Parts: sequence; C-alpha cells; structure tokens
Amino acid sequence: MNNRKNTNRMDRVNEELKKEISIVIDQHLKNPNITGLISVTKVKTSPDLRFAKVYISLLNSKSKKNTLQGLKNASGFIRTEIAKRVNLRYTPELTFEIDESIEYGSKIENILKEIMPENE
Repeated sequence: MNNRKNTNRMDRVNEELKKEISIVIDQHLKNPNITGLISVTKVKTSPDLRFAKVYISLLNSKSKKNTLQGLKNASGFIRTEIAKRVNLRYTPELTFEIDESIEYGSKIENILKEIMPENE
C-alpha cells in the first residue's frame, strides 16, 4: 500500500516538473543555439528527488547537437526557475536526453503506409 502511494507521488512530481520545464523552455529561454520546436515528452525523477532525466523531442531543429548542448548549458537557469515554481524540498539536478520515440513512430507509420495498399 505504501509503495503505491509513493509511486503516485512520483508520478505527480514528474508530471508537474514536465509541465513547468516545458513552460520555462518555451517562454523564458533566450539562447540562440536552442532552435526548433522542443517538447518535453517525459521526466524521470530519482526516488530521492535529487536528479531528474528530462526526455525531449526536437522538431525542425537546425542542429540537435547544439540544441541539446544549449539545454545542458541552461540547466542551471531552468533548475532555478523550477525552484521558484514547484514547492519541493530539493529541486532536482536536470539532465537532458533526446527522446527518439516520436521519430521512430513516424518512420514506422511511413513504412506501414508504403506497405499497406490504400483501401478505397
């Protein structure tokens, strides 16, 4: 029973962090290296809330490498903004990783469209 409560809390914390990180990236970052449409797909927080992996999806980015590096460089600023917005004892240290699942799904969908005949 206690484990389920803890899981629910972690899910709520992860969702709140996901929402707030999206807002900070979208509205407050002014880094020219960060280009394209960035969406936060998932946040995984460690059980002690000290670290969080932020999975992002990049669309129309000039350079995924530069955008990811720009986010890593801005992680301190993002963390400070999160501390102001989310009431946690510890604000987690953020690490950013590219989530390829949306691109992968798109590739699979295109392959299926090529293979499957159109039903008219």
